[in-house]
Amino acid sequence: MTSNALRIEEVTAENVTAACRLTVAPQQEAYVAPVAVSLAEAYANQETAWPRLLYDGQQLVAFVMAGFDPDSPLDFFRCGIWRLNVAADQQRRGYGRYAVSVVAAEARRRGQGRLTVLWVPGEHGPEQFYRRLGFRPTGEVFHGQHVGELSLPDQAGGVGSVTDRTL
Repeated sequence: MTSNALRIEEVTAENVTAACRLTVAPQQEAYVAPVAVSLAEAYANQETAWPRLLYDGQQLVAFVMAGFDPDSPLDFFRCGIWRLNVAADQQRRGYGRYAVSVVAAEARRRGQGRLTVLWVPGEHGPEQFYRRLGFRPTGEVFHGQHVGELSLPDQAGGVGSVTDRTL
């Protein structure tokens, strides 16, 4: 389970190499891009990408990247999780749930009321993980990826909030 020493950090020159070495379980590689690809996308989308590293104490355990583009013509790209990579040997310890809660808090801080995520369906894909956190399919499919959404009411303790039992 997650510890009290969890923290989110920006990607820097000091930690980028460690970030690029973080890998998911082999059966998950078809469902999420490597961290290095995500960081290249973040570099190319500096105005909207929000890449972060999750540490437990001194150990890097996950990478999460959100996108915040309130002017996007595609509503599911206005506020969403672009990537979530939890290290293969660190899964099922609550790190992914924590990373999603941090993104939800950042989205709420930015005044957003909805958080989205896209996933490719499949046996080892992340759909069930996101559904357990309260994301619901919208019925939209974009380039083969299914769109899920989570409502983020602005009141403290509301559905989808960091204090909610799902997050």
